[in-house]
Order: sequence, then structure tokens, then C-alpha cells
Amino acid sequence: MSLKVAVVTGSNSGVGLAIVRAFCKHFGENGAVYLTARNEERGMQAVEGLKKEGLNPRFHLLDVDDVSSMEKLRDDIKTEHGGLDILVNNAGIAYKGNPPMSEQAAGSVKTNYHGVRLMTDTFLPIIRDGGRITHVASMVAPMTYNKMSKELQQRFKQVSSVQDVTNLMNEFIEATKTGDHVKKGWADWAYGTSKLGVVALTKIQGENIIKDSSKKDVLINCCCPGYVATGMTAHHKGDHSKTMITPDQGADTPVYLSLLPAGTTNIQGKLLSKRQVKDFFAGDIGPITFN
Repeated sequence: MSLKVAVVTGSNSGVGLAIVRAFCKHFGENGAVYLTARNEERGMQAVEGLKKEGLNPRFHLLDVDDVSSMEKLRDDIKTEHGGLDILVNNAGIAYKGNPPMSEQAAGSVKTNYHGVRLMTDTFLPIIRDGGRITHVASMVAPMTYNKMSKELQQRFKQVSSVQDVTNLMNEFIEATKTGDHVKKGWADWAYGTSKLGVVALTKIQGENIIKDSSKKDVLINCCCPGYVATGMTAHHKGDHSKTMITPDQGADTPVYLSLLPAGTTNIQGKLLSKRQVKDFFAGDIGPITFN
């Protein structure tokens, strides 16, 4: 059996680390699972921690804000393994405190949206048939969507290309620079808007991969891991602290999507929560919960 090769971005802690753990347990000796981080020391500490659990992840530096860093990882994986089977775009940022909205918008979109877009574009050429690409999004995406003007909601629903989504992200950033983004119909939420961008991007990427005759049985989806107790959510506990789940519980849906069996056709370009498809662009969302 050939090695199953998996890459998880931003995986030295939290949900990303839990996803690496789950892959290592699932594949055992038949897997090459790459734990990645932009800080080598923290990444190596995470690898050593998993090795103490009897697991055997590999480490590679990766900064999802830097295309050359992505290309280095891609080239190293291609040289070492010939291709990639699973890519989980988990890396993301959420601002603490209250920096200017223009700063939050530019930073959130750069890492949370463009990081996912560029990682997918960079690695798609080496994704093997049967490959799975999973983006970690959030249920704050539909919450943000529901706070927008009807006109903007319509534009998100009608995107037909990656450039359409990127244009919306750029428009949001520009509106925050002049401080009139809310007046223009945007939600006052940089993190949520960037994750809404990921959901819209996923829809387009799913449509595009179906049309790509060079890729067989490749699925691209996104998911909400749940309201997970991590460093990213520590400052948001509030009323949700009792509903928080562990990182290992949060890894369940991303891992489920990444291991969908061959021939799966009904889950493509979708947002999932608790393994269930949530199509809020079509009004099918049900009650929005974090966990």
C-alpha cells in the first residue's frame, strides 16, 4: 500500500494539532502526515508531544501568508512522495483586543481567505486522484451573511468565479478604510467576513474541480469544527464557555471530510457542521450553534 500523504496548515496547536493526531492514528505506518507551522520551535515541540503518544508526524515550516513558503513545501512533498492526498487548510487568525477595523479586515482576509485560496492553487497540481481538500471555515460565516444587506447577500449567492469572491473581499477591505462599511451593508466583523469568503470560495472551487478533467474524484469542502476551546477562542468565552468542545472533538468533521470514501459525489463545494451539509446561501441552515 502506498503512503497516504497529508498536510495540515497551522497545526502546532488547537484543532490543527488534533487533526494531525487523528490522521497519524488512522494511517499509522501507511501515512506521512505533515504538521506545519511558521514557527519551527513551536512546530517541533508539537511533533515531539505527538511522538510521546506513540505517533509519528513529520514537520515542515509553512507560512500561509508567504507563497514562496507554500511552494517550498509543495516542491519538497513532490520530490519526497510524488504527490499529495489530503490538504487541510486550518491556519487562521482572529484578532484580540480592538485594533482598527481596517487593520483587522486586511489581516483577516490575507490569512483566512487568501491563505486558503493560494494554498489550494499551489497544491492542486500535485493532488492525486481521490484527493481531499478541506478548509476550516466557521459558523460565523452564516452569522455574518445574515447581518449583511440583501444586496450583498445576493452578490455572495451569485458568485461564479474565484475573482468574484476576491473582488468582494477587496471591496470589504476598502470600505473599512473609509469607515463606512456598515453603511454600505457589510457586517462589522472582519473575521466573519473572511470566513464567509472561504465558504463562497469553496463553492466555486468545488464547481471548478468537477470540470477539471485532469483530476478524478477530488473533493473540496469546508467545515465548522465547532466552538473549540483553543488559544483563538480563549478571549471569547462569555456565555459559550459551557458549550465549548475539545480540539479532538473539533477535529471530527474536518477529518470526516478528509477521509470521505472514493466515489463520493454528493459532498462537493459544501459547508459542513457536525458532518451535516449547511447551505445557507439557499436558506438551509437551521438553528446556528457553535458546537
